[in-house]
Amino acid sequence: MKLLAATFPAFLSLFVAAAVTGRSPTFNDVTLDIVNADLAPDGFTRSTVSANGTFPGPLIRANKGDTLRVTMNNKLVITLSTDSGMRRSTTLDFDGIFFDTPNSYNEGTPFVTTCPVGPNASYTYELPLGEQTGTYWYHSQHADGLRGPLIIYDPDDPQADLYDVDDENTIWFISDWWHNKSLAMLESYQATQIIPVADGSLFNGAGRFNGGPEVSYSVSTVESGKRYRMRLINASARSDFTVSIDNHTMTVIAADGVATNPHVVNTIDLLAGQRYDVIVTGDQPVGNYWINTVLGGGTPRRNPNLNITLGRGILHYEGAPDAEPTTPMTLGPDEADRILLNEWELSPLVPIPAPPADIELSFFTSMTPNATSPSGFNTEWNINNISYVSPLVPTLVKIIDGANSEDDFGTKENTFVLPANKVIQITFPPSDEDELHPFHLHGNNFWVIKSNGSDIVNEVNPIRRDVSGAGAGGTTLRFTTDRPGPWFFHCHIFWHMNAGLASVMAAGPDETRAQVKPDAEWDDLCDAYNALPAELQ
Repeated sequence: MKLLAATFPAFLSLFVAAAVTGRSPTFNDVTLDIVNADLAPDGFTRSTVSANGTFPGPLIRANKGDTLRVTMNNKLVITLSTDSGMRRSTTLDFDGIFFDTPNSYNEGTPFVTTCPVGPNASYTYELPLGEQTGTYWYHSQHADGLRGPLIIYDPDDPQADLYDVDDENTIWFISDWWHNKSLAMLESYQATQIIPVADGSLFNGAGRFNGGPEVSYSVSTVESGKRYRMRLINASARSDFTVSIDNHTMTVIAADGVATNPHVVNTIDLLAGQRYDVIVTGDQPVGNYWINTVLGGGTPRRNPNLNITLGRGILHYEGAPDAEPTTPMTLGPDEADRILLNEWELSPLVPIPAPPADIELSFFTSMTPNATSPSGFNTEWNINNISYVSPLVPTLVKIIDGANSEDDFGTKENTFVLPANKVIQITFPPSDEDELHPFHLHGNNFWVIKSNGSDIVNEVNPIRRDVSGAGAGGTTLRFTTDRPGPWFFHCHIFWHMNAGLASVMAAGPDETRAQVKPDAEWDDLCDAYNALPAELQ
């Protein structure tokens, strides 16, 4: 029987000293060095783009009301031929953080709110967290490894009586993993229409692949009788995961940072970019139990490295042997015993009825080849027959310089100019498309009026979140434009987004010009980026 190694990944926790000493924190100063590092979380060594040389990247912790200041130092190797399949310039995306006005220029979406930061340069992102709490993550070039958790704790959590433990050891950072580099895979996808399949998956930075070494699985340790707030993060470039724990239930208490009424399940489908907070109770006999994280979105036929049975962690009770479970590796509960989390069954702890829509948009998604490309095939994903292409000048720069209508943006920018302080409804009608796209809205939550898997329309107490699936069953989302600025709205599958499945919600151009005041550091980014040779961009 294989003995286990460390019980948790090397999460270096980055947290302001004031919070440790008990003084009310105001600013959290965090430094992330973005470097090339040779890592082997599943036993296969590859060069990565990483934060501080680890995977996952360091845990960023904050308290409700803090302001995070995250300094990113781009130390990616400038001349390294073996890393030619990865970009040298980068930004950071803090998934789910609102970036309230006037700070939206710090939001980090390349060519929407900013230009990328080149090698040997730095940028400090300021994130006023306001009333936000919950489970988030940061990433960039995440198919190449730059991903990490961001947790905002609430010292006065109204759900605190539901759990006993909530710390860095209760984060479940789940992700797909790729042995090849992102640019080469993207070029192959666009040329062939064959979407890349992951080589495997990682649970808290550890995993295995077919034929690879028996890397020790990551262990989550619990004590009998105690209740643990596990924070599930799907940090994948493509894959969804079906999560379960042998012989245990999970009580969902939050979705994408929004507290929910407790809802008991034993199986969760976790789409790329989604997060759930769940209560797991140590109520079973002392032992070791498999945490099943079954990867969706690929088959061994497309990648023989992939074995979805190997994606997992271990729930280890104190007092049990330091050993793997003796039970078989399954894909979770049998169908008859499965209690599946259905998004439409969740309700927010603090209900906010969805106001009536002022503007209604219909989004039709489709994939088409472009026969004019040299290869005869160029995979394009479309929203309303438009495949998004990043502009050379960021959307926010254009708005600050006077862009005021959709005619001021190129067709390929797929930018919707929306008046401020209105309610926008986006409907993905039912279709014949055989895809489920996890659509993510930057800088905002939306009400999920209708989930993809249900015909229920809920305007009274719908769940609010920032990632929801749009597919054949149809989805209706509603949000407000009370945060001026351009906000990226896109499929969270890396390959689909880069093939054009994206748009920009430009909320209140006049209000953006009046309220969003970038500093000199931001002003210099585009000039510096544009001066770089192509191989460093």
